Amino acid sequence: MRKNIFILLIIGMFILLIGCDKGTTLKNTLSANTNNTIPKADNSKVTTSTAKIGDYSPFEKNIKYMYAGDGNEYATYSVFVDYLIGNREQIRVTNGGTETIKILENKDGELRLISSKNEIYYRENFTFEINNSPELLLKQPLTKGTSWTLKDGSKRSITNVKVIIKTPLANYECIEVTTVGKESTVKDYYAKNIGLVKTLYTNNVEVSSSLSKMEKKGPFVQTVKFYYPNGTDGMNYITDKKLSFYTNDITKKIFENYLREVPNKNVGKLISPNTKIKSLYLNKDNMVYLDFSKEFTQEMNASSAYESQILQCITNTLGDYYMVKKVYITVDGRPYSSNHISMKKGEAFIVNYKNSIVLTQ
Repeated sequence: MRKNIFILLIIGMFILLIGCDKGTTLKNTLSANTNNTIPKADNSKVTTSTAKIGDYSPFEKNIKYMYAGDGNEYATYSVFVDYLIGNREQIRVTNGGTETIKILENKDGELRLISSKNEIYYRENFTFEINNSPELLLKQPLTKGTSWTLKDGSKRSITNVKVIIKTPLANYECIEVTTVGKESTVKDYYAKNIGLVKTLYTNNVEVSSSLSKMEKKGPFVQTVKFYYPNGTDGMNYITDKKLSFYTNDITKKIFENYLREVPNKNVGKLISPNTKIKSLYLNKDNMVYLDFSKEFTQEMNASSAYESQILQCITNTLGDYYMVKKVYITVDGRPYSSNHISMKKGEAFIVNYKNSIVLTQ
């Protein structure tokens, strides 16, 4: 599976707090970046004693941050905001070896890490999760000397408020937050109206990640395998599609749109134009739950063999995406039932790649 123990160690050290507010400074910064010029740091006269968490860890939709790494191949990564709900932000960290989901919360003068989930390659909203003892990443007042202790005994404190940090994108005046553990030291640097611009991890080796690029108003793009039936030869044909997700996009709606598309005339449709996906999620039992509207069966008009092919292709598509073996398909909340196929309550369709080949255009 796509994981690396050392990756998780490094990612655990890199607390990624990014985003941006709607202030004039950021607007100018991103505009300049779009024109291939280096944005300047915000040198506002607002003192750190009056600054708020949101000044140095602002949240905004549809901004992608890229960090250049040094000292380890997995120190290079990108960050995208999957969901922004109220005072919580769900970010996706991708480093080429794994994808990690982090839930951040700005509340009561604290920036909190609510949860961190490794190897999450699908989109699902986790911002509702509860954690009564979250990790504190940043704490007001944003002045030198503010300190706190983490659950593992590590000491975290603001050790500087006006340190100049050079990154591949620009030079920034930053707040420096230092975390001292038993065997390592981590320094995180936050710039006003930008967020995290650099992380420096020191143990026996030194590993750093520095902000190298920002992209505004762009989507997170995933390559997803779709399976389509051919009723003539009985084969299921595989093709890759690039799915674009913007912050707060509903995953079931994106899949609904793409399931309607047919790559060419040699394969059949998976769902009719009127079919809706009423719900789609990965349950704790490691099974995908998919509920269609009644039009799915009413408008299918297929033989028994071809209906089985359609169901197999949908099962394979979603099984691949969520990396599971079972998909529980219902129609209007009831177990799947048609003139040819009748499933029992709780009975799932099984991923099966037999008779599957790559579609050639």
